Amino acid sequence: MRIRRAARLLVLDAQLRVLLLRFVFREGALRGGDFWATPGGGLEPGEDFAQAAMRELFEETGLAMPDPGREVARRTVRFVMPTGEPVQSEERYFLVRHDGAALSALHRTALEQGAIAGHRWCPRAELERLDEQVWPEDLAAMLVDAGVW
Repeated sequence: MRIRRAARLLVLDAQLRVLLLRFVFREGALRGGDFWATPGGGLEPGEDFAQAAMRELFEETGLAMPDPGREVARRTVRFVMPTGEPVQSEERYFLVRHDGAALSALHRTALEQGAIAGHRWCPRAELERLDEQVWPEDLAAMLVDAGVW
C-alpha cells in the first residue's frame, strides 16, 4: 500500500465556523460517495506539508495565504483514492483564519471540479449534530485540542 503524504486545512471564519467542502462522486471507484471534508490533498513532488497546504487551499477555495498557519494535528488513515488505489495517508492539519474574502472554484483541478459540489461554514453545534459523513471524523475534537473551540 502506497504511503500518501497530505496537507489539510482547518479554515475558520470570524464566527469560528469551520469550512467544509462537499464531495460527491458520480463515477469511478468512489461512485455514490457523498461527504463533507476539510480542504487539502496530497503533496506534489518537491513540496513540504506547508507548501502543499497553501497550494491546496488556493486550488480548492481561491484563498491565497502567505503561510498555512500553525500545524495543529496529525493523523494516519487508510482509504481508497478516486482512482481505486488504496493508500495509507499521513496527514498534517494546519489552522487558517479566513478574512472574509469570497471563495472561488476557478483554480480547482479537473478532479476537484468534478467532485466538489459546494461548501458550508459549519459552527461547532451544527458539526456535532450533523448526520452526514464528515472527514476527519474527529474534526470537532481537533478544533477543541487546538484551543479554537
